Amino acid sequence: MKYLLFCGGGSAGHVVPNLAIMNELKFSHKLAYMGTGGIEKRLVTEAGYPFFEVDCPKLVRSFTFENFKIPFRLRRAERAALEIVRTEKPDLVFSKGGFASYPAVWAAYRAHIPVIAHESDLTPGLATKLSAKKCAYVLTSFPETANLFPNGKYIGSPMRKELFRSDRQRARKKYSLSDEKPVLLVLGGGSGSRAINEAVVKNLPVLLKRWQILHLAGKEEQEALRSGYVRREYESDMGSAYAACDCVLCRAGSNTVFEVLALKKPALFVPLERGSRGDQLQNALYFEKRGLCRILRESELSALPSALNALLKDEMLRFSLSACDVANGTPAAIDLIKDFPATAF
Repeated sequence: MKYLLFCGGGSAGHVVPNLAIMNELKFSHKLAYMGTGGIEKRLVTEAGYPFFEVDCPKLVRSFTFENFKIPFRLRRAERAALEIVRTEKPDLVFSKGGFASYPAVWAAYRAHIPVIAHESDLTPGLATKLSAKKCAYVLTSFPETANLFPNGKYIGSPMRKELFRSDRQRARKKYSLSDEKPVLLVLGGGSGSRAINEAVVKNLPVLLKRWQILHLAGKEEQEALRSGYVRREYESDMGSAYAACDCVLCRAGSNTVFEVLALKKPALFVPLERGSRGDQLQNALYFEKRGLCRILRESELSALPSALNALLKDEMLRFSLSACDVANGTPAAIDLIKDFPATAF
């Protein structure tokens, strides 16, 4: 039985695709995960997989003296990862990127263990740029991204199969939602989604005249209960959340974007721009140019009700979504892992 070590973290977007692949391999492979003590540790341990924690530094995209400590902290993280890799002796490392992935990739390369990486965004992140030459393949969600690497290979975005199996009426019953008004799903649970949460709460009286709202808000301060407004901190059953809704309001992290488009849900994306490298805006613009979504910049959130009404009325967008074909990268990633040359192990 081959032993696979997965890595990647810093946000759920780096962890959830890994779990989609891991859940398909858990009966045929030995699996484990390496990451920081962040969200990846919680999600992976909840899923029941062994987890190896390494304290890896994150680059802050603004001036801070903490960034001067990165080379020293990174060296410690590399040594810790190498010790784990040499002890565990995995056959293959699969990296989903993010700052938490680099120590595992570096350690695997030093230990002569093959690495496969996957890049979610249209333009590669820093971890992927640093790791690419150490990898057998750099898999990508966007076709164009694969052309940026000699070892690039387009497969699409890995997605959880359970997203596509939920029933609309059963999902609406779960959340006590009716068919009288359209349902807006608000994905505000991420660490960078406070502006969206605040805009939704501020505009609730207006929004509830037109919508029912299912708001996944993270640990934000709770809003008073209102008819037609369902608020949850977190939802593990995202298949039901998507099935219940007619439209989606969210940030533009690559994995969420691909899930929404694959499920053919009209979406209003509010890309995270401050403190980011601009990847979410690039992702959203890519699909907006193809008529598959609408964008509202964070500075324009005061216009949220009218932007959502325009989304609901956009028949051309619905037509474009019905005709689009978004690749689920999970089957291709699994095939590649299973067929990886035996001589590499």
